[in-house]
Amino acid sequence: MVDVIKISGAQLDDPDFLAQFVQIIKERVTPTVIVHGGGKEISQLQSAFGITPKKIDGLRVSDEESLKLVQMVLCGAVNPRIVTALQLAGVTAQGLSGVDQGLVTAQKLHHPKGDLGRVGEVVTVQPDILQRLLAASITPVIAPICIGEDGVYNVNADHVAGAIGVALNAERVIFLTDVVGVLNNGALQPHLTQSQVEILIESGVITDGMIPKVETALYVASLGAKQVTITNLDGLRQQSGTILTTS
Repeated sequence: MVDVIKISGAQLDDPDFLAQFVQIIKERVTPTVIVHGGGKEISQLQSAFGITPKKIDGLRVSDEESLKLVQMVLCGAVNPRIVTALQLAGVTAQGLSGVDQGLVTAQKLHHPKGDLGRVGEVVTVQPDILQRLLAASITPVIAPICIGEDGVYNVNADHVAGAIGVALNAERVIFLTDVVGVLNNGALQPHLTQSQVEILIESGVITDGMIPKVETALYVASLGAKQVTITNLDGLRQQSGTILTTS
């Protein structure tokens, strides 16, 4: 049994969040694989280098210069920050990217609205690499830089988490956010199907930043993940949140 937890870069520059997160990981019994993003810090570094961040449908356009900065942030700053916090809390952790040992391979993502540059989509995952670490009680921490036939690609961290969850036959794929789950008139919705999500979006119950979260969760569910959950730190601790399924 294993869980895959995805945390976003927007949360990872908050020391209090990271401190709480690593404590929860330390207390968890279920072996865990962590996948992280780093979008906020990537945008900041792009701006510092005079590059205007560009996105198409939420996906960062990654030309060759931007890809170097993406790698710097994800593999050089965010990943070791998480690993360091875990190690200091007494959790044995190892930082990886999809490039290491060919953990996650990718191919160029062709988007109908424009060229995304070195942005990829997952092709394969080598679960045995992670299984060996988990068997040794090591928590893998994965940056979503993946390897293709012609070099590296920046891949959506949500999609990497989903693909890894399916490859490992994980019990749960968990997307951490800043709310306990999907709320309707202040009440937590413990379980939603794709058709129910569509109704809630249409009626204005699910709005703004929660829309891409539920859409991504449903996409991961469609890949064959056993259970996909959106929650926050309290929900992770209490094993609550909103479970999303395709039907």
